[in-house]
Amino acid sequence: MPSIMKRIGAEFFGTFWLVLGGCGSAILAGQWIGRAGVSLAFGLTVLTMAYAVGHISGAHFNPAVSLGLWAGGRFSAKDLVPYILAQVLGGLLAGGVIYLIATGKAGYDPIGNFAANGVGSSSPEHYRVLPGLICEVVMTGMFLLVIMGATDKKAPAGFAPIAIGLALTLIHLISIPVTNTSVNPARSTAVAFFAGGAFIRQLWLFWVFPIIGAIGGGLIYRCLGSSDKE
Repeated sequence: MPSIMKRIGAEFFGTFWLVLGGCGSAILAGQWIGRAGVSLAFGLTVLTMAYAVGHISGAHFNPAVSLGLWAGGRFSAKDLVPYILAQVLGGLLAGGVIYLIATGKAGYDPIGNFAANGVGSSSPEHYRVLPGLICEVVMTGMFLLVIMGATDKKAPAGFAPIAIGLALTLIHLISIPVTNTSVNPARSTAVAFFAGGAFIRQLWLFWVFPIIGAIGGGLIYRCLGSSDKE
């Protein structure tokens, strides 16, 4: 197994790419590619980086995924804090890069317009708080089921990044109108502070509920399949 420094380096750059590719597509190109294009962009970021660095770190790129894999018996508790710190920092750096690019356009204002996650009046289609949070729990839980199943030692080798990337694409196709799709606290944190206002006040929701869903998904798969550590 690679050293912890190599693994958190892979998580840092993987999460950087996820936020840069996914949120960057929404902020810089959303009006041209639409929600379907943004959904595909998020899936492609995970697919490409999972092939690039998955053999180094396991390609979590998401604090909820790390916690879900721990709950499912696939990840060591001692590595949770360094992984999560690397993921959050990588996401924040990507958010900063997007901000520097986006504000290079005359008249652009990131406040309320920076691909942040929200519910209620901050939801893209004004979904109420409870349906939005249910959506985050269910989507993240299903994401963990796909991740754990696709990476199970009994699954076909080499295809896990494709299944995981397509799952994230599908999740975004379903839930962008509801919460702008988090399922990833690092992704939410990366852009909330640039969007400001209610998006900062609601950020805690996009830590708590994806983590609840991920732990639930990890525990469910642990009952269904293999629980061998990575």
